[in-house]
Amino acid sequence: MRVFYHRIVLVLASLSAAVVIAACSQSVEEPVEEPAAPAESEAPLRTELDPVERGRLLIHGGGCHDCHTTKNPDGTPDMTQMLGGHPQDIIITAPFQPREGEPWFVATNATLTAWSGPWGVSFAPNLTSDPTGLNLTQRNFVIALKTGAHLGTARPILPPMPWTEYRNLPDEDLEAMWSYLQSIPPIANRVPEPLPPAAQ
Repeated sequence: MRVFYHRIVLVLASLSAAVVIAACSQSVEEPVEEPAAPAESEAPLRTELDPVERGRLLIHGGGCHDCHTTKNPDGTPDMTQMLGGHPQDIIITAPFQPREGEPWFVATNATLTAWSGPWGVSFAPNLTSDPTGLNLTQRNFVIALKTGAHLGTARPILPPMPWTEYRNLPDEDLEAMWSYLQSIPPIANRVPEPLPPAAQ
């Protein structure tokens, strides 16, 4: 009786497996409808961003607020001082000096607007159109980010500014960034000049 019962179970299991395999191997061909060609009036429209809006997206996506906008106590950007650079009332007089043997050689202040390293101290510039801010023509702005020359004609742009990445953008993108910077509220804030490296 036991052998008979096992044979019935085996036959039923085999039959079930055969049904499943047969069902899975059948190809069901459903008719595929070809999409209708859009009428001329429904052709996709190519939308161009206005240069100021494109510049805004590039400035925000490029992380410019990380260094050029001072921070609130919780570390978020203080948008009342948007892109105004290192606050003029935070005075830094010398580069950070790591203790001998420490692996650290770069430091920043609490607002992330001043950076110290082997180059000395760099202060994030005021990028607004205020007279204390970015006094660059569009052409010099593009040249600065393409060549790494401060103001497009002077000393090298200092770390941590990633101008070597921005130089890969097309001129139209850099021009859009300049247009956006010209459109934001001016912030009166005179950023100090960089400090030289500490004497060894």
